[in-house]
Amino acid sequence: MRLAGRSAARPVAGNGRAAATCGAGRRAGGRRLPLDPARRRGPLRGRRAPARTARMTSLPQWSADFGGELAAVRSLPITELRDWALGGATGGGVRVAVVDSGIDATHPRVGGVAGWATVVSDADDPEQHRVVEEPHDDLVGHGTACAGIIRTLAPDVELWSVRVLGENLRTRGTRFLAGLRWALDNGMHVANLSLSSRSDLLYGPLHAVCDDAYFMGVPLVCAANNVPGPTYPAQYSSVISVAAREGADPWALASNPHPPVEFGATGVDVDVAWAGGGSIVATGNSFAAAHVTGMVAGMLGTHPWLTPFQVKTVLQALAENATAG
Repeated sequence: MRLAGRSAARPVAGNGRAAATCGAGRRAGGRRLPLDPARRRGPLRGRRAPARTARMTSLPQWSADFGGELAAVRSLPITELRDWALGGATGGGVRVAVVDSGIDATHPRVGGVAGWATVVSDADDPEQHRVVEEPHDDLVGHGTACAGIIRTLAPDVELWSVRVLGENLRTRGTRFLAGLRWALDNGMHVANLSLSSRSDLLYGPLHAVCDDAYFMGVPLVCAANNVPGPTYPAQYSSVISVAAREGADPWALASNPHPPVEFGATGVDVDVAWAGGGSIVATGNSFAAAHVTGMVAGMLGTHPWLTPFQVKTVLQALAENATAG
């Protein structure tokens, strides 16, 4: 597990995917399985038609869940949509988890932290962890940089520091999972994940937690790694994946027509806060993701009913290269 702005320790050993079959599809060898006679179209050939066709006595699972009302984004011109989504947005009441190296709560650009959580590994078994909910420092400065960017775009958010990275900006995958799970279990509304992994062993467990966040209505904003190749969780369709682009406007946003990375945001030569009260000029996808997290937090402060799918849809419409269809 490494910081998204650094190269990964090793390439992915496999594609992380298991073979799947369709109930009426093909066997592993590729030979077509015969369809159930009741599902064929047209007359049956070479056999007598069944005397009775079974009928379902109830709706399939989930089919009865579409009768309620869902708040929806109405069709608006792009100029009006920007005002609707971001105009006057401050992120008030929105809890943002910064899963990173910690946050320097005393830094003037951070403006305080609402809460802390440190994932600590067991001394006897490094794969076992506990979460300590006590104040902590930023071990490096990376988390402080992301928090400062988020605060700039959404000044009234509640920042929560979830420390999973060590002094070398590395961590175990299970430690990252524990920190992200803590954020979901403790009422965070959005999480900034400016870190990533190239481990195929983490692919499945991390994918499951990110899917949980999606179904819970918690957008995860994830930085892609700065080196080519698949990285997780930015590779998952359930998250908002971001890479850096040039520019000085913190609100600038572009949509990538060639996923898996979906958005480009300001992340090149950015003046960011750093641990100890100072600042540095830095480049990386980590800082681009923090800009998008700030936008999402502001959006949720004004429109808290938005789902992760709707948030991503609005971001796509707000992109500079979006065109009317």
